[in-house]
Amino acid sequence: MSTSFFLIDAFTDHPFAGNPAGVCLLDAPAPASWMQKVAHEVGASETAFVIGCEAEQPRLRWFTPTDEVDLCGHATLAAAHALREHAQSDARQSVSFSTASGTLTARYTAAGRITLDFPADPPAETPLPDGLVEACGVSAPTYTGRSARDWLIRLDTPGDVQAARPDMEVLARVETRGVILTAQATGNGTHDFVSRFFAPRVGVPEDPVTGSAHCALGPYWGRELSTAQLVGRQISARGGTVRIHLPKGPNGDRVMLTGACATIMRGQWVAEPTTQDATPPQSSSR
Repeated sequence: MSTSFFLIDAFTDHPFAGNPAGVCLLDAPAPASWMQKVAHEVGASETAFVIGCEAEQPRLRWFTPTDEVDLCGHATLAAAHALREHAQSDARQSVSFSTASGTLTARYTAAGRITLDFPADPPAETPLPDGLVEACGVSAPTYTGRSARDWLIRLDTPGDVQAARPDMEVLARVETRGVILTAQATGNGTHDFVSRFFAPRVGVPEDPVTGSAHCALGPYWGRELSTAQLVGRQISARGGTVRIHLPKGPNGDRVMLTGACATIMRGQWVAEPTTQDATPPQSSSR
């Protein structure tokens, strides 16, 4: 079985920024145990596995170094980029993936970017569990809410988000995929809000740029700012930009996430799978 491999920086237009993702292009299904070992070996926050690249609707699975997850934005962006730039000779205008979160479509734009059509995950205002504010290394949130996947905590300023120093050991014990810190942007108007994302429970202490977190951030900030067009900036050490369109407004059920990618590495996976095994259930989303 041929196994092409790519390392791709997502939600950035230049190398060594955004969020790196591994992408393996598989001709046929591979054992989940092998995919988990590959993801652990790669060490990126996610590695995507595209199964049946020439199919009308390829299968897409995502693994962190420790878990299989049921949704990942930046690795989906990277997978679509790998297909367009390195695997598809027919210059597709879009690709639809079969995933644990249903059919996900990536559309290629004339500007060289990719737009993902993802399910919205709006937060509902909810008090935080005891100790979570302290575990995040912040104080005095102006809003706290819970999406289907994550806690969302709004702070007063971008500086407050930047200054947060979470206790990863404590956060890893919280019953949630992850925690989003966010604040409205100030200054030159290149973006509308900032965020950071922490998910030590699924093996990712701080994620550089988290597409799926913007499925919650988009509806939240869309309501707050009364707009269906937003630009988010994730202010991790690497940093990245996510452009958001809410096609049915902040209360709709879909979120369009647009970003660019940069290929860092390409090659062939030599340690190929030899046997099949049972498919474990997806455990969380990223």
